[in-house]
Amino acid sequence: MTQTLGATTSWATTLEQQRQNVFYYHSAWLELITNLYGYTVIPLTTTNDAGEVSGYLPLCLMHSPLTGRRLVSLPFSDHCPILAESERDADNLVAQAIELAHQHKARYLELRTGGNDALAGRGDMIQGDLYVRWVMPLTNNPDTLWSQMRKPVQHQIKKSRKLGVEIRLAESPEDVLHYYQLHLQTRSKKHGMPTQPQRYFLDAWHAFASHNMMQILLAEHEGHTIAGMVLFAAGKTVRYAYGASDEQYLHLAPNNLLMWTAMTWGCSHGYQELDMGRTANDNEGLMEFKRRWGAIQTPLPYYYYPRIDGLAATSERSRKFRLLTACWRKLPLQVAGPLGGHLYRHLG
Repeated sequence: MTQTLGATTSWATTLEQQRQNVFYYHSAWLELITNLYGYTVIPLTTTNDAGEVSGYLPLCLMHSPLTGRRLVSLPFSDHCPILAESERDADNLVAQAIELAHQHKARYLELRTGGNDALAGRGDMIQGDLYVRWVMPLTNNPDTLWSQMRKPVQHQIKKSRKLGVEIRLAESPEDVLHYYQLHLQTRSKKHGMPTQPQRYFLDAWHAFASHNMMQILLAEHEGHTIAGMVLFAAGKTVRYAYGASDEQYLHLAPNNLLMWTAMTWGCSHGYQELDMGRTANDNEGLMEFKRRWGAIQTPLPYYYYPRIDGLAATSERSRKFRLLTACWRKLPLQVAGPLGGHLYRHLG
């Protein structure tokens, strides 16, 4: 559905409030990805009869010798809803985006909006249904969440604590680097995927941590950092952005304890939901992991013009995807790290 704005205050004020509730629409996020990757952000807007801003949709224009010229809202972002006073405004924003794609001769336009009536009703946009979104409602009482979880999940959390796993919040850039090393290992060896450059995590930390919009949870055991989780927070939502773990310690169930800590942190800081991130429909293992927590599954369609294209539209079961990930896993970390950091700007 189009995210319609309220009418109790001026549209411009309400729109700004809604924009602040979407982490990926914060100016600091847009500045981070433009400064780090060299993208051009093009904010599309509409106005109503009173001359007030009544719709907002930011696009990134991306040029790459590897992946071509394309328009995406937004790279490295799972869910970027159209903010609009009405379906007419939403349709106007989409029309502007298509016109922009023509002007810049983009290979394709990709809108990561989730369900949207204006987009679904257009015959020129193609809907991709590769992903779903998982959202965990939070309360001010973590005991309520605990009672709703399945027994095996509760058991894993208790087991992790009993075996001596402890969770702490990152406090310094050095802690960020500890997380990055785990992230590099997980992405490269487990998932077979390039990794964001080290600078990305450091820049994000400097931009958001002091405003309580970013937290890194670190799981430690006997002096070793064995797993970690990155949270982004804005408005009513705390978002599970990234997770990493050392496979040698998975028997200690650190990821379960990290997720539970993220939930209790969100509860204690007044957030209403934990966005557990997008999941590919064909990744049944990850789907079941999120299902066991009691998270609610919702559709997360992406919309394309003039055709479905790009990495976000590539199934994890496709031959192309499996071949690329198999090759990447063979790279030593000292090669995969810098190479992945160099390639990442081409993959958004």
